[in-house]
Amino acid sequence: MTSQASRFAADQPPKICCEYLTEQARALFGPHPFASQLSEDQVARVLPEYLAMSQAFPYLQAGSQGDLIFDAMHHNRDIARDIELTSVVANFICWDETGGHGRILQGGKAALPDILLTESFHSNLLKKDASQLLGRAILPNYSSRTKQYLHSLYAGLSSKDSLVRCAYMVAFELHAADMIQSLWTTLAETFKAQPDDLEYFRSHVGGEDPAEKYHGEMTGRLIGELVQPDRSDRFLNEFLQAYRVSVQWCRDLIAIAARTGDDHSEIEHHGSCHCGSVKFYVRAPRELSGVRCNCSICQMSGFLHLLVTGDKLRIERGEEFLTTYQFNKNIARHTFCRLCGVKPFYRPRSNPSGFSVNIRCLDRRTIARVRITEFDGEHWEQAFVSMHKDPESCFEDQRSELEWRAQ
Repeated sequence: MTSQASRFAADQPPKICCEYLTEQARALFGPHPFASQLSEDQVARVLPEYLAMSQAFPYLQAGSQGDLIFDAMHHNRDIARDIELTSVVANFICWDETGGHGRILQGGKAALPDILLTESFHSNLLKKDASQLLGRAILPNYSSRTKQYLHSLYAGLSSKDSLVRCAYMVAFELHAADMIQSLWTTLAETFKAQPDDLEYFRSHVGGEDPAEKYHGEMTGRLIGELVQPDRSDRFLNEFLQAYRVSVQWCRDLIAIAARTGDDHSEIEHHGSCHCGSVKFYVRAPRELSGVRCNCSICQMSGFLHLLVTGDKLRIERGEEFLTTYQFNKNIARHTFCRLCGVKPFYRPRSNPSGFSVNIRCLDRRTIARVRITEFDGEHWEQAFVSMHKDPESCFEDQRSELEWRAQ
């Protein structure tokens, strides 16, 4: 007797295929979140998150079977066929996302050396499209939400249950086809761009030979290999659950992008001294609040302050090249690179446990905007006292806004 919870009649076993699964997903989840109207500012918030996923996912998927291989090694047993199948499809998709499949199709064996030309990696095509649309380069933003999403995908792709692995692979690719098509249409409308000028999107879902066609075909073949008729009901449930993971990530990105300028989500801004011996990063919003001080040392050095707590800055390399200069009250610790003389950050007198970072030493590509206020450091004590009584009173009334653009 068939359970009422089953989606399929006992005398009519379903034909589980990509077309059927796509219909089920669209019926359950509706139009893709990226099909909504987005402003240029909202797109600028979404694309770094999308780029992070685009860069990381192919490698995560290709390596997701690693623990299963080590398990077979540990128990001295043959690698199961289902692991071989999901591994080879995962690696094929990584091969395609890094441009290898397309190059071999176009140039045959003679094109093999060209696989090292990373500009053909799909994530780098996306960077190119984003730069064309936004007028500046972007970097990936691995926000907590995007990292959570990638971890969820990896957990499904590395499952010991072959049905779950298959469901996550199929769900990701079918969702990706809808996601990329929806975002392509939205970007063309928002920026009044010619769709065919956006190479990443055209190569995935446009033209006569799009990448997603191969991705769908390869993951679809897994269904015939791994999903037996008596497991169809369970597979569909696993598929829809996996599909929901991707749809929800996109919904969350749209919600984050729709927030007003009060959004203070942080990213990593990387920076260095002039010679590059000292490298660091600081966690701060894309839109920075800078302070320009007129005290003697700031006037001479042209330091543009980004004030952060001590836990926001990390020195990546070159701490041994830093030397310290102190004067007057000997509270502030001005740290300079002893090779080039540039001061990328220091411990300020106003907050000795924190840092003041020189915005001019940061990579401009991650900075959307800098709002600058003037601090009367020439009369430091009075200004500092006023700041604690009334945080606004120590700043000049005149405020300026500086737009950063990648050169």
